[in-house]
Amino acid sequence: MNTLLLRPTDVLFFRDGRPMEGSLAGHGAAWPLPNVTDAAFHAALHRSGLAGHGHDHIQGGNRTNTDKRKYGSLVTGGPFPVRQLDGKCRWYFPRPLDLIDDSIKPGLAPTIAFDPALSSSLPDPLEYAVANRLAPSKESSAPAWIPAEVYSRYLNATNIDGKKACGFRDDQIFDAEATIGIAIDPETGTTGQGDAAGKIYSARYLRLRDEWRLGVFAQTQEKSNDRGAAQGRFDLIPKLIGEKHHLLVGGQQRLCTAERLNGDTLPLPLGKSRDFPNSKSGNGKWRVKWVLLSPAIWPAIGEMSQSGRRMVPHNGGYLPNWVREEDGQVMLRSGKSLARRYSGKATRGFEGEGETIGAKLVAALVPKPLVITGWALADGIDRQDGGAKSAHLAVPAGAIYYFEANTEEDAEKLAAVLNWHGDQTQPTTIVHRRSTLMGEKGFGLGVCGGWDFFPETADIPGHTSH
Repeated sequence: MNTLLLRPTDVLFFRDGRPMEGSLAGHGAAWPLPNVTDAAFHAALHRSGLAGHGHDHIQGGNRTNTDKRKYGSLVTGGPFPVRQLDGKCRWYFPRPLDLIDDSIKPGLAPTIAFDPALSSSLPDPLEYAVANRLAPSKESSAPAWIPAEVYSRYLNATNIDGKKACGFRDDQIFDAEATIGIAIDPETGTTGQGDAAGKIYSARYLRLRDEWRLGVFAQTQEKSNDRGAAQGRFDLIPKLIGEKHHLLVGGQQRLCTAERLNGDTLPLPLGKSRDFPNSKSGNGKWRVKWVLLSPAIWPAIGEMSQSGRRMVPHNGGYLPNWVREEDGQVMLRSGKSLARRYSGKATRGFEGEGETIGAKLVAALVPKPLVITGWALADGIDRQDGGAKSAHLAVPAGAIYYFEANTEEDAEKLAAVLNWHGDQTQPTTIVHRRSTLMGEKGFGLGVCGGWDFFPETADIPGHTSH
């Protein structure tokens, strides 16, 4: 997978779905979401003229021709802030939400009520509330972004007492600039006419500081007629990003220069894969937490699919679609996955149907959702006239999900299916994207670590100190 740095030549504009007219500024100075940079790569591939494989999405006897969709094999990740100084790059990632001061020791942790008879307002399947071990304060010294090596130390809980996060706030990475503009009539492309007569707008733009870049990952696996190519597929990104290339990123056609870095191993923090904490008494469970590096979308699922197939309903929202609502059971399977066959018997799934994972979700630390919106031009296929895309609510990066596994083996299997790198120690590609929607665009990347109860469980009925 290719690692790339995007350097803006001017300010950038990443507006959300809120109105932008008069005093409403459009909120365009936020850090871009993964779908923004994914769209930039898609657009660049279409403009490049590089040969891409068309995709036929019509099934069965109604299949008539290959439609106009191209570059459907593109997968991306990021963007993340990268500080480039003296030829060296340091990657930063969203702060986990259990870090609430400037240290890397969690200030928030699940807790068990001292009185089992106390009622709880937590929705099913959550069992434990998340409590604060620090004194109340209206001010927070926690940074928004922490470096990769500090993130890994936090996940492994090694040598963290008194250690600082060494991170940055948003305003240390980029500035927000506000400007006033004159509205343009979309019919004539001029001002002062039609619906735009007498209208102005205000906008906020993101300006990265000099040493900062947007770090992204991208790869295609386009089909090749050359049977000598690896598995008959090839990557277009090295051809797209040569010695010097430009990408249009975000709104208003803002320009970024693109640089492809050497090296195969991805600079994302590695999650914990074994040696998880164990209560050794009480309920005897192994504890695994999963932290989101990028937002994730888990939609509501009805009883029937669009094709009429009966489905298991799920409310989605904050709760991953692969967690059973009634009891929190993880429904993911571990084992060797099988590729889809397009001739003969379909084999997509798991070898031997995979292995079940004895683990349940017991607590969650989730902030307010992000609204994912967008606008699509007419493509002559799905969108004859173009228009607004469907809006989705996403769980933001930094959210934490706490699991209890039945055995140490179950804990390791759970980590292997949740870590973005699986069980690899020197990953060269993103293995798992646990977002139900837009995973190929970089949503749903996460890493695993261990967790402990707060406070000590020595005096809690049914639990003893470990």
